[in-house]
Amino acid sequence: MKKVILTLMAIASVGQLAMAFCGFYVAKAGADLYNNKSEVILVRDGSNTTITMSNDFSGNVKDFAMVVPVPNVLDRSDIQIADRSIFQMLDAYSAPRLVEYYDYNPCGLPMPSMMDVSMEKESTTKMATYTARKDNFNYKVTIEAQYSVEEYDIVLLSAKDANGLKRWLVDNGYSIPAKAEHVLEPYIKSGLKFFVVKVDLNKYNPKANGGFLRPLQIKVKSDKFMLPIRLGMANSVGEQDMIVYAFSKRGRVECTNYRTVKMPTDNLVPTFIKPKFGTFYTDVFKNEYRKVGKNAVFLEYVWNVTPTFNGMKCDPCVGNPPYTREITMAGVPWANQNGVTTFFTRLHVRYTLDKFPEDLFFQETPNTEMYQARYVITNPATGDLSCAEGRVYQDKLRLRRRKELIELASLARWNTDSYYDYIAHGTDKVRSNKAKETDHNIKNINVPFWFFGKGSTPHKGLFLLVFGMLIVYSVKRLKLTLVKG
Repeated sequence: MKKVILTLMAIASVGQLAMAFCGFYVAKAGADLYNNKSEVILVRDGSNTTITMSNDFSGNVKDFAMVVPVPNVLDRSDIQIADRSIFQMLDAYSAPRLVEYYDYNPCGLPMPSMMDVSMEKESTTKMATYTARKDNFNYKVTIEAQYSVEEYDIVLLSAKDANGLKRWLVDNGYSIPAKAEHVLEPYIKSGLKFFVVKVDLNKYNPKANGGFLRPLQIKVKSDKFMLPIRLGMANSVGEQDMIVYAFSKRGRVECTNYRTVKMPTDNLVPTFIKPKFGTFYTDVFKNEYRKVGKNAVFLEYVWNVTPTFNGMKCDPCVGNPPYTREITMAGVPWANQNGVTTFFTRLHVRYTLDKFPEDLFFQETPNTEMYQARYVITNPATGDLSCAEGRVYQDKLRLRRRKELIELASLARWNTDSYYDYIAHGTDKVRSNKAKETDHNIKNINVPFWFFGKGSTPHKGLFLLVFGMLIVYSVKRLKLTLVKG
């Protein structure tokens, strides 16, 4: 029995401490950070939407199948196979990034040198056969169209009854999740069709494409710019992450029925984050996700990527920006048209059924402001800092490092108390558990208030105690002398 993937991809100033420079790329936090994730490319052109669906299916391909709700019956020309590399390229280009700056030496030594970090032809052959009826059961399912596209067998279905559609899928070798019938019903009532895909084992080459199934790209027509995600939750376990790469002519793409929230950006963080950036950003996202109530769509990147645009394509670039070839591969029909703007938006959604009870609806906005989720580390000046300006710089450096630790705690909810050596020396040394326990015990020694007196310190209290004992001893000696006399 084929295990159906009920997919969600469907439409219907720090002064001298900082340099006036854009910075250099150090690390990125791409889509591969998330285990239970999917990626989709959306291209909106009037009432037409092109959707490219990445497939990270693992297992025996004979068990693979995919069901996608679509607003209309697709023609053969509406279905293409895309190159998997387009997802890797867009992810590398738009991923949240860590950049670094270098402080100059105020005592006149030179600053460290820096360097930049800088569709296939398909064939139509013999169709697969599907069961029309079984045991005289009326499925109320109609096969609207059927295609063979390279290694995929594709059928377009319409249905009048969720139970009938479920039975049709089961009788034709698909294993349906228990919740599928409930999530299929709303799409049937809305008049959506179903794009059903499985792999033709006779045409599949397991040695090609690194063993991955190639992405499918489809074009649909609808006044609604939407992404049904409820169907994708039927066979999900816990939270799912989805990265949306969207292209439009006007400006950034935003969600209309859930808030679109910017991720924090341009935050100064400790230098020891550099080798830990993936973990850091994962925790930043988790913190933001909780703060907004777990029901918002997050903006991670937006930029004008028009091939003829002469401005900067990123600041800094994590990967090469997309040009005409890549934009065309993503399904942008106007890629070769002069004078037409191409805006690229990256959205990140983490969703569960209870927090996202509705499908996602999008809109093209006139907002052309560039944005990227970027985080900044600043390397301290090196060399002799013994001049007067150097001593001032070191005081400011310690203050900046303290602020960076506070920022880290706020962004990622890391316990920064452990990094005891960062402010003084810039290291990521962490107190051992034994040292923490000792420090905790010292801080929590309970000494009676009357012992010190209000506003007293331990040293003052000890002095008063010894002084008092001396007075008592002197008085006793004086009494003894008087008695003997």
